[in-house]
Amino acid sequence: MSAPPSPTERPRCTWANAHPLYAQYHDREWGVPVHNDRTWFEFLVLEGFQAGLSWLTILRKRQDFRRAFADFDPAKVARYTKRDVNRLLGDKGIIRNRLKIEAAITNAKAFLTVQNEFGSFDAYIWQFTGGKTLRRKRRARTWAELPTQSPESRAMSKDLKRRGFRFVGPTICYAHMQACGMVDDHLAGCFRA
Repeated sequence: MSAPPSPTERPRCTWANAHPLYAQYHDREWGVPVHNDRTWFEFLVLEGFQAGLSWLTILRKRQDFRRAFADFDPAKVARYTKRDVNRLLGDKGIIRNRLKIEAAITNAKAFLTVQNEFGSFDAYIWQFTGGKTLRRKRRARTWAELPTQSPESRAMSKDLKRRGFRFVGPTICYAHMQACGMVDDHLAGCFRA
């Protein structure tokens, strides 16, 4: 159970009060619409590595991920070889999971293909919400009231998989949509709502 914010803090979504890294991430990034392709790639990589783990684990290792994955430059990551996979498997700063490492490289290649086809990944990904942030008619009061998937995240997942992306199931895609501002799931009472 998370401690309530001190009276000097802004009221946040309850999950953001569980740790200072969560609060910082919530206040500065979570739910802010993304339009930068490198940021899109960063979140795709991080969401893939987060599967089965806590987001706090990812936030704690974020700088190491940036270092390990060429500051999330998809063109550089797409050129990673077996040697790079082995190097990353030995990197204690990141999550050393072969399938997730290989997926990040595969996803970099697919990401570049999407950029080439649509002009940018941003132009491609926003089509799943009609180019706008989706908002609920009534704000949820608790995290448990929010869905873990949506029709949009299922459509996104299906299309990403068709294009060769990995670790992009509908639940990961929904979390990705929340993080990148495609859906606004700030809870009622949050200063960002």
